[in-house]
Amino acid sequence: MRKVSYSLLCCGVAAVMAVGCEKPVIDDPAEQGHEAGANVVMRFSAYQQQDFTRAATQLTDQCSRLSVAVFKADGTKVKSINQRQDDGEFGTVSVSLAEGTYKVVAVAHSSTEGNATITSTEKVTFASNKMTDTFSYYGSLTVTDGSAIDEELQMQRVVAMVRLTVSGTIPQEVQRFKFYYTGGSSTLNPATGYGCVNSKQTEYRYTVVDGSAVNVFDLYTAPHEQNDALKLTITALDAEGQAINEWTMDNVPVTRNKITTWTGALFSDDGTGGVISDGGLSLTLDTTWGGTVNYTW
Repeated sequence: MRKVSYSLLCCGVAAVMAVGCEKPVIDDPAEQGHEAGANVVMRFSAYQQQDFTRAATQLTDQCSRLSVAVFKADGTKVKSINQRQDDGEFGTVSVSLAEGTYKVVAVAHSSTEGNATITSTEKVTFASNKMTDTFSYYGSLTVTDGSAIDEELQMQRVVAMVRLTVSGTIPQEVQRFKFYYTGGSSTLNPATGYGCVNSKQTEYRYTVVDGSAVNVFDLYTAPHEQNDALKLTITALDAEGQAINEWTMDNVPVTRNKITTWTGALFSDDGTGGVISDGGLSLTLDTTWGGTVNYTW
């Protein structure tokens, strides 16, 4: 197995911007956040930034799962709610709360693994450390005696994406790619909107899905700060899961609410399936998330 190492050197990024064990379908409306006689209604919407203009979008346009937790001032969790896109009134949570001040944490994502687990106001974990496009809300809520509350709460994207496009020919014997990356986090601190542990993330992607070849692969992580960097190892696997080739990229820049794109050929096009060991690297920023960043090599 031949191993190739690329170092990605970048400069300047600026902008602003999370999944738990699969559980049985919840049929209790209260546990879906639809309590009878509720005095507090919270309507969540996703937040995006595109070319420095702001627009709130429907949650169903961005995510398929929503988890909400309400905490007392002393950190005691008093409400825990999980919704799925096919539940009624997805994105709207109605609960009954006694008079007092609370902290509200909400996380929306599209994991097929399960719901996010909101442990505290400072920790949210995701099933199998798998992350998708993820939005979060953190804020205070004050309930006074006899009052009804109906609020629209905007969520912000808390992940960065790395999009890899493998150009040229991918040999037929390559059935999957393994992406192993460190430097980011798969655990979120909703109070800050950043990752809070040093995670080891692993994703597998097939090169053929439903009979169609796939050469674009998206990876998500929660940066520890606005600008962060990953170390990414890509391993080509055969049908038996054996490694064919491996590449390592150091200092891959990631920024919350931005997409870092990499385009390059990993294999030669001469039919031998040989590894290209130099050149073919291009790093740009996808402006569909937020702004423009230029990298100098």
